[in-house]
Amino acid sequence: MTVDKVTSPDPAALLTTDIQSQIDLIQNRMRPLETDLAELRAERDLLLAELRRRERVERTKQRAAVKAALREGELPSIEALIDSDGTGTFDGYIYNLRTGGEVRLGFPGTRAQTLALTNGRQLAQVRDFEEARRLFAQGWELGSPGRSGVRVHFPGSRQEKLVEPKDVVARRPE
Repeated sequence: MTVDKVTSPDPAALLTTDIQSQIDLIQNRMRPLETDLAELRAERDLLLAELRRRERVERTKQRAAVKAALREGELPSIEALIDSDGTGTFDGYIYNLRTGGEVRLGFPGTRAQTLALTNGRQLAQVRDFEEARRLFAQGWELGSPGRSGVRVHFPGSRQEKLVEPKDVVARRPE
């Protein structure tokens, strides 16, 4: 079936009835394309749903592996890592809560992960283990004046919370 195309390049020169008939012709030409597009979208959505399902399964496995490593005592807390062998920036590690959920250090929306340390009066935001270790040696603690703990946020969200340092564990990326 062939459908005529718009005959006049200048719609201002057409009568109202001609414009309406041209609209009808265009809608008739669009109908099969819309049907094909709906079918393509359905196929795409099916594949996207399968990708999301696989990502959920992978996150569940990863979380279970983190919990198993926690039970076996393989993952150091952030405080133990600062005290011992942590090197480089905080971005070189993946952080999890003891519940297994992945978190990032510091405030949501920041590019680099940071830790807040305080000596009771002053506050310092540090981005690497060396600086944190240096401040620890001077008696500084994790947190801000009057609020001890580690500020974490969940990746991809604006949700943040302050948790005990022992409840944040670190692991190297695989």
